[in-house]
Amino acid sequence: MLNVIGIGQNINTMTLEAYEAIKNSDIIIGYKKYTEEIADLIEGKEIIQKGMGDEISRVEMAISKSNEGYDVALVSSGDPGVFGMSNVLFQILSKYEEKIDVRVYSGVSAVNYSANLLGAPLNDYAVISLSNVLTPLSEIEKKIEYALKANLIIAIYNPISKTRKEPFRRFKNLILDIKGEDILIGIVNSESYPSKVSIVKVKDLDENEINMSTALIVGNDLSYESDGYFVTPRGYVVKSDLHPLSIDFYGKFLKGETPDGPNSECEFYPCHYEGQSCDFCYCPFYPCGDSSTGGKWIKEKGVWNCKECLWIHEKETIDCVKEPLRKIINEPEDLKKSKKQLLKLRRACLLHNNPNDL
Repeated sequence: MLNVIGIGQNINTMTLEAYEAIKNSDIIIGYKKYTEEIADLIEGKEIIQKGMGDEISRVEMAISKSNEGYDVALVSSGDPGVFGMSNVLFQILSKYEEKIDVRVYSGVSAVNYSANLLGAPLNDYAVISLSNVLTPLSEIEKKIEYALKANLIIAIYNPISKTRKEPFRRFKNLILDIKGEDILIGIVNSESYPSKVSIVKVKDLDENEINMSTALIVGNDLSYESDGYFVTPRGYVVKSDLHPLSIDFYGKFLKGETPDGPNSECEFYPCHYEGQSCDFCYCPFYPCGDSSTGGKWIKEKGVWNCKECLWIHEKETIDCVKEPLRKIINEPEDLKKSKKQLLKLRRACLLHNNPNDL
């Protein structure tokens, strides 16, 4: 049996299934750093260590020992299917006539391990390696460019090495050009345990703080930092009763009796800033529970506070939201009944997508 085993980021993150497969294997084959990580578990077994870059020779050795009748563990950090040993094995395996039983054991990948330490940064995401040892730099750039334009979260493997700095620099410049300087990046350095974790804006991303033991997670246009956690919201419905003043406002809105643009006659104007649009005095998405636009919870009261959210009072937002909103709500109570559709409208307008394509 040839077992391809992901050992996670360290022995503490190994799955029970992977643990048992290693215990039951006769021979352990892997990069020295990986076998040292599980040294206590493989004591007394035959250990074959190969250097970084010797992936094919590791695979050939594993196949050879398996054909001799041994149970072999071909170990890989993280998950063997994510820039690990699975791809190499199956690419080489097809040249052998002998039928070899292969079992792949999942491991905790660097992207999942890093994301969990950072908080909840993942939504739809891409995983991209910056290593251009075997991949043209133009191909790497194209992947990053389209992932950024698609507003995907991006997890970056192999960001930089002592001799390979240009891919990282181009990666940073692409983010600055496409997303701007304030997009968040989570940094997880697993050189030591526990891992070092930080969250910075891309303008503050320092290549001197990055190495081959670092994984990066690039946020999207909705990602934000809250209490030290990196969060990318998915848009869950936060249930709440409608305020009587909101019911009154949207009753008038549906009759076309609410103001357009700044309402300087209001005794509270400006409640946010001079020149604000007052078309939505009461936000149709309240409570969104999404801090990406500046709102936050009043923790001691459990109330959603929109004081710092200016988005709904911007003319561009009004132009995007107003007409589609009239198609969604026929009465004020629809602000509750149609909350999922309303949140999709909010997301479409935040991301400059088609607000009618819900």
